Amino acid sequence: MNKQLISKLLQSDGGFAALVLRVPVGIILAAHGAQKLFAWFGGYGLEGTGQWMASIGLEPGYLMALMAGSAEFFGGIALALGLLTRPAAAVSAFTMLVALFVVHGSNGLFLTNNGYEYALALFAATFALTIQGAGRYSIDSLLLKQLSNSESQTAVSTNKSFA
Repeated sequence: MNKQLISKLLQSDGGFAALVLRVPVGIILAAHGAQKLFAWFGGYGLEGTGQWMASIGLEPGYLMALMAGSAEFFGGIALALGLLTRPAAAVSAFTMLVALFVVHGSNGLFLTNNGYEYALALFAATFALTIQGAGRYSIDSLLLKQLSNSESQTAVSTNKSFA
């Protein structure tokens, strides 16, 4: 993959606020994904979630449960760690849009009626992280420093070979 593209993917000017946003959103998403994938925290697991998804028209239900659960679980872990934050946040944002429109949209805003306010809040947070990136306190930032150091070392060794 192109080093410039990787640098743009990992680069973020966000500071402490990105960390404050990433970690709780990541934990929430990972927990919801664990409900769908593993039946943890009172969830129904892939089989139960898949049957429910098929019942609301998201078919094949098992595959949809696997995709949504994986996006939430693995995306949530990646967000909490600040690892490949932009792609993880983008996939999570898309998952929340599907939840918002397909599952909760017709129920109004409020969560008390199974409305879309929670999915909307998670969409807004994940979309903001897609735009902003992980911030300074993240694995992405460490990877970017490593990439920059390796590029600097390559440039120095290239210059020495031409000297």
